[in-house]
Amino acid sequence: MPSPVRVGVLGCADIARRRMLPALAALEDTEIAAVASRDVETAARTAMPYGCRVVADYAELVTLPDVDAVYVPLPVALHAAWVEAALRAGKHVLAEKPLTTDPERSRALFALARRRGLVLWENVMFVHHAQHTAVRRLVADGLIGELRSFHAAFAVPRRPDGDIRLVPELGGGALWDVGVYPVRAAVHFLGAGLRVAGAVLTRDRYGRQVDTAGSVLLRTADGVGGHLEFGLDHAYRSSYALWGSEGGVTVEHAFTPPAGHRPVLRVADRTGTREIVLGPDDQVTNTVRGFARAVRAAGTGARPLPVGRAEEASLLQADLLAEVLHRAGLGLAPARPSLSGTEYS
Repeated sequence: MPSPVRVGVLGCADIARRRMLPALAALEDTEIAAVASRDVETAARTAMPYGCRVVADYAELVTLPDVDAVYVPLPVALHAAWVEAALRAGKHVLAEKPLTTDPERSRALFALARRRGLVLWENVMFVHHAQHTAVRRLVADGLIGELRSFHAAFAVPRRPDGDIRLVPELGGGALWDVGVYPVRAAVHFLGAGLRVAGAVLTRDRYGRQVDTAGSVLLRTADGVGGHLEFGLDHAYRSSYALWGSEGGVTVEHAFTPPAGHRPVLRVADRTGTREIVLGPDDQVTNTVRGFARAVRAAGTGARPLPVGRAEEASLLQADLLAEVLHRAGLGLAPARPSLSGTEYS
């Protein structure tokens, strides 16, 4: 059995404590080497169940010699700087989504990782769940005929005052927090060539300077349409549907299912409607295991890694998110450069 990948964790965010740390500790592929927080007491409480080192300085953690990889669950606005710091320190990186809020910055970070033979993964866990592979297979087998449209929604109830997702300086807002999910789902099923045909972002009605809801229209080069909805002040919803010339398939609990959940695919075709019940799967475990295997495959001193599907998907996602901001009147038009564009030295 190869030695486990030793992971240092930057910050004690909810997703780190609830989902990622337990998965990192449970797998033989990984071990938690250290947890860093600017609040030492918080770091100590978070690290205690795992018996790992407590670090009070992010900069110290990314340079620890016994850390092979860094997991970054910090607020969105802090991702780019600490991902870059970890890469420059020679660490592989698993960073929460979105990787950055700027497509150019994301491209530069991926380029830096490739040149240094390091793995950089954006932590979009739902794409590693088996239910989406099953849906792709149904569509590829012609069950719904020719694909005509894609619909996806992810929304959660109102966030309390003080929640970091409502702080603009930290990269708050519905688009960066929940909008990433339907956008990435569209990338997953519709692929390259997607563009934004229209977008609306709704500002918080209680005076907080972030968007709390959004609606996006997408189109592919061959005319397939996409309709995405997301929000931070809604009844819970997590679903998508593919509609074709001869039928459709709908998935509920699409983006954050618990490990024991048995997915149900609701299928409609010429023969009627039915449900396909799948076995449970754990997208968190799948993500962590996949990252660890990618790190091992990279090897020490490896040549720059080639562009992979995950990187291409992350960059298409980044372009679409920037285009949504532009269409909604909240950002500049994205440049859409090639992967050989701006790079960090």
